[in-house]
Amino acid sequence: MDELKNLEKGFTIWLTGPSGAGKTTLAVKLARKLREMGYRVEILDGDTIRKTLYPNLGFSKEAREMHNRVVIHMAKLLSRNGVIAIVSLISPYRAVREYARKEIGNFMEVYVYAPLEVRIQRDPKGLYAKALRGEIKGLTGYDGVYEEPENPEVKVDSSKMTPEEEVAAVIEKAQELGYLP
Repeated sequence: MDELKNLEKGFTIWLTGPSGAGKTTLAVKLARKLREMGYRVEILDGDTIRKTLYPNLGFSKEAREMHNRVVIHMAKLLSRNGVIAIVSLISPYRAVREYARKEIGNFMEVYVYAPLEVRIQRDPKGLYAKALRGEIKGLTGYDGVYEEPENPEVKVDSSKMTPEEEVAAVIEKAQELGYLP
């Protein structure tokens, strides 16, 4: 295997958007591309971290904020050690994302957007079907709060762009911001 490039300082790519918007797909393809370019990359997937560290944590605002703070801390540690951290997390609250931006430092917010109809059609976890049947309430981006980013560094529309186009847009912005040479 070729030697990986060390960035003097890593950075965090924070993918936010409701369930079914395409965050995980983008995270996996982005990580693959950055690794091909020779960089150290780690994906911090919100669902995986939640299941691994605290599977019984609820979805109250306080529980979500605590979960987000754990992920923020992990991303900060990776970034300061030269790793590109790709966070894939709904992170519905602007205040938490702004806290992440301040706490981590080298940070770019990527809003992964897809219209509600598209997310309902994809429904990778069956959550929208449950919400439509009234079995769950407060689904983020359906009948629950999702505060859209006001000034993300990148916005991708996964209903109109291919994953490859999304990856290219994120990498181009990272280069423009000076995070990648």
